[in-house]
Amino acid sequence: MAKARNVLFIMCDQLRADYLSCYGHPTLHTPNIDALAARGTRFTRAYVQAPVCGPSRMSTYTGRYSMSHGATWNFVPLPVGERTLGDYLRPHGVRTALIGKTHMEADEDGMARLGLSRLEGDGLLVSECGFEPYARDDGIYFKAEGTAEETYNRYLNRMGYPGANPWHDYANSGEGPDGEVLSGWNMRNARHPARAKEEHTETAFCTDQAMAFIDEQGDKPWCLHLSFIKPHWPYIAPSPYHAMYSEKDILPAVKSDQERLDPNPVYGAFMRHQDSQAFAREEVRNTVIPTYMGLVKQVDDHLGRLFRYMEESGRMRDTLIVFTADHGDFLGDHWLGEKEMFYEQAARVPLIVVDPDEAAPRGVVSDDLVESIDLVPTFIEALGHEAPMHILEGRSLLPRVRHGKPIGREVAFSELDYATYVARGILGRGANDCRAVMARTSRWKYVHFDGYEPQLFDMEADPQELHDLGRDAAHAEVRAQMKERIFDWMRQRKNRVAMSDAELNESFEARRKPGPAIIGRW
Repeated sequence: MAKARNVLFIMCDQLRADYLSCYGHPTLHTPNIDALAARGTRFTRAYVQAPVCGPSRMSTYTGRYSMSHGATWNFVPLPVGERTLGDYLRPHGVRTALIGKTHMEADEDGMARLGLSRLEGDGLLVSECGFEPYARDDGIYFKAEGTAEETYNRYLNRMGYPGANPWHDYANSGEGPDGEVLSGWNMRNARHPARAKEEHTETAFCTDQAMAFIDEQGDKPWCLHLSFIKPHWPYIAPSPYHAMYSEKDILPAVKSDQERLDPNPVYGAFMRHQDSQAFAREEVRNTVIPTYMGLVKQVDDHLGRLFRYMEESGRMRDTLIVFTADHGDFLGDHWLGEKEMFYEQAARVPLIVVDPDEAAPRGVVSDDLVESIDLVPTFIEALGHEAPMHILEGRSLLPRVRHGKPIGREVAFSELDYATYVARGILGRGANDCRAVMARTSRWKYVHFDGYEPQLFDMEADPQELHDLGRDAAHAEVRAQMKERIFDWMRQRKNRVAMSDAELNESFEARRKPGPAIIGRW
């Protein structure tokens, strides 16, 4: 096999690591993703830089922490000057395209200052997170006609589904006995099949588009971000996936009554969210989780279709493949719905990397601490180019993937800005007082909350994170050490991004040489 010429970067939205059979799920079998793991390296301790869509993706695409790039929540724009994956690969002749979701919010003010239009040229790339929007589908909310996000709705219209928003009315809704639309926004409808045919759903559409894109490229190098919206809510699956699983396939919720007695104030506020209150009920879990599992199974089946196509076309031999997620989903664990908090169900994600290099070991399981920001430098290096490490804050995974060498990270970090959440109102916090940072070592997980006591979990003695040691006097020294790790990390953020280390060193050496003095000399 040849070294990588292309990159296939697959991301699922809201996919828990433990909802794949290669990560241990006993009833949800995902043979195609499992086969991918058997071909490469499966990381067991991969963490996102924010357990919520927007900031997690912006960190993944930039290779930088939220504290560095500033897009701290879903609809906070990524500043126009931030470079993303496409900005690093496109100058090397690598076509860098998107199929699916980015949750990118364009910096309209910054673009206006520079005279950039979001509809063409550099402005289009800036507004699409550096990707060429081959077929963008963000789901969740309707976008106006003429935007890249409208691609899937236009497709559904062509397939015979009428209306201004068939994404909702057909692909993400069921149908009642009298033909009424049963919206997927209401979780009680999760047991119904989607009104759209399976071959017309978002997962099928994105897979079709991916094969079309790859087929167009011929021998030209490419990087394709195939970003499935599912299994993110609305929790509704097409037939037959809506009925593949039942209550007997559901794992018991990871939670204890002790967690609710006197919780950390921020955690306690999130338990009062509407989605958390819903998922605390077994009726809701029994309705939603089988559908969630069906959506995961559908993704696996379509990935099998894609991988067979790539095998037949020879693209498996020269393409680096990465499979991951932007965050997980609590599904009632720890009395929570959605994501946001830093428990393993939300902050830890699946990560599988397959390098076509013939020297790469196969079927490796790595316990290295890795972060989503490691992907950008990995892609750049895998394609044979030098990564600008004065900008990037991640580390290439190729030493582990290609040579079996440890990554060497002692701490993984993740961030949360909960200023837009109901929890902020419950706690009475100001807009700039809602920051949280997770520090995860091989043993400890520490979460710092501005204005409140931290959370602390012993991941060796308590891997399910049911016993918060954030107030335990016996662990005061551990908490102090973990807080110091966060302070060290904050001081190491990379802000000198307009001058490389080589340029800085050249300037340093020039100042040491004899010559006219710029600074006063006696």
